[in-house]
Amino acid sequence: MTGAAALDDFEAHRGFLAGLAYRMLGSVADSEDVVQDAFLRWHTVDRAAVAEPRAYLARVVSRLCLDRMKSAQQRREQYVGTWLPEPVVAEPAERLADDLSVALLLALERLSPLERAAFLLHDVFDMDYSAVAEVLDRGEPACRQLAARAREHLQDKQPRYEPRVDEAARLAQAFLTAAATGDIDALSRMLKQDAVLYTDGGGKRLAALNPIFGKEKIVRFYRGLQAKGRAFAAVRLERVMLNGLPGIVFDTREGTETVAFEVTHGEISAIYAVRNPDKLRHFS
Repeated sequence: MTGAAALDDFEAHRGFLAGLAYRMLGSVADSEDVVQDAFLRWHTVDRAAVAEPRAYLARVVSRLCLDRMKSAQQRREQYVGTWLPEPVVAEPAERLADDLSVALLLALERLSPLERAAFLLHDVFDMDYSAVAEVLDRGEPACRQLAARAREHLQDKQPRYEPRVDEAARLAQAFLTAAATGDIDALSRMLKQDAVLYTDGGGKRLAALNPIFGKEKIVRFYRGLQAKGRAFAAVRLERVMLNGLPGIVFDTREGTETVAFEVTHGEISAIYAVRNPDKLRHFS
């Protein structure tokens, strides 16, 4: 096989491999590195002996991810504050966008690496258990058990309500206006009583160290920012869909930030704010 043919053969699966790696690692940079490593390995293998390139490459990427997840787990334990996955622009209409939801990615973090891999390969990427068993080097019964345990942990994390596009845009714009003008009462009216605010600064930017639960505490948090002169002030702003959720990418004097909103029946049920510059390089 020529170099051009090998490249074409790999490129046909790049999107699938990048999606798999991102869902396993929650990192755009790490997933790009893994896919590049898989690409280099693809050029060294006897491709004539590879009956199913997609399955072979899935096995390579999954094993590279599993290796990285061991060190990633240690980094998570040392991480300062709340850890959120790196945000990516993804429209709800895109295939598998629901499986990019921040809530689901956070839940995946609580699974063992093998549980996460079995669930993603079978439930998200539609691989049968015989192929999953080959990828993970486990028996089919073990893979079924791994996926079943993962499914049980994740059953409450799948999106149950799909906001209309106009509703999501309205709430995102209203949040922006309230934050920019200091209209905390307007902000309060948008929040569900049991809303949650997650802010990820990674110890490099100011952020709450733990999730903030409940409308009253979230409002108090934003009032505190306002009192300290840290009102929202963007020099550039773009409204996008982040991980299938209505969101905003904006630049302030401190740098790039993103905010995504989980919307349930016309109210904001969760806010995911990423401020850690290491997680936002791909927006530059």
